[in-house]
Amino acid sequence: MNRILTFLILICITVSCNNGNSKRIPLAKAGNSILYMDQLKGIIPPGTSVDDSTVLVKNYINKWAKRELLFQKAEDNLTPELMKEIDSQINEARMNLVIYQYQRQMMLTKMDTTINDTELETYYFSNRDNFMLNSNIVKALFIKLPVETPGLSRIRSLARANNQASLPQLESLCYQFAEKFDDFNEEWVDLDQLSLELPSEIQNQENFLRRTTFYETTNADSTFIYLLTIRDYKLRSSAAPFEYVKDDIKRIIWNNRRIEFIQSLENGIYNDALKENIFTILNK
Repeated sequence: MNRILTFLILICITVSCNNGNSKRIPLAKAGNSILYMDQLKGIIPPGTSVDDSTVLVKNYINKWAKRELLFQKAEDNLTPELMKEIDSQINEARMNLVIYQYQRQMMLTKMDTTINDTELETYYFSNRDNFMLNSNIVKALFIKLPVETPGLSRIRSLARANNQASLPQLESLCYQFAEKFDDFNEEWVDLDQLSLELPSEIQNQENFLRRTTFYETTNADSTFIYLLTIRDYKLRSSAAPFEYVKDDIKRIIWNNRRIEFIQSLENGIYNDALKENIFTILNK
């Protein structure tokens, strides 16, 4: 058996398990199912030795046989009612998959996916109360420096100044000496997330933000200095800035448009069927 299998594997490697329209070569039989040579296509990587290929094919055949035999045993022993329920589930799953793929194809080719800033802003101001902050957010500048950084006082002074004119010089110094420098592209960031960069937690964030524009601290062993410049802030339970929720709004509008498109597609097909007498209610 091993010699025959090795011979068949050599054929499989030579023809890449693809016999085209030639006669199919059977490899194994399990109950009423037959495994053919061309079904092994892709299981033997290029360059695999004959010995390793034999192991791969044997393992594949054994797994195939166990699965086929288990399936056939299950079919023979499940009740007709259960088999009927399985067939119903298969038909339902197939219908859902076909419908999904058709809807997806129609959305890709027919649905308008352009969402401009005017539309985003209109939605935001019409639904502003739905975009309340669950956490405090800031626009900030964060710097982490070794304590022995040359010109530390100059960096501290530039960070505290908090103006655009000094930013290029500050960036230049930080790129040379800072362990970390981030202005977050002038975007809003969650203060909880930013606090993870600091050696200790910020207590009473609301009071901290109301009274702090510049914050400096060190870690436990005083090896690093942390500088935090607060440029702007919004407190939790207040309305989120438009820029902070812009991507969320875009997803909401797109999802609403998708739902409307699918409903319109379904209604259009339904109404066309009524007009063309494709759909009728029997036994009224």
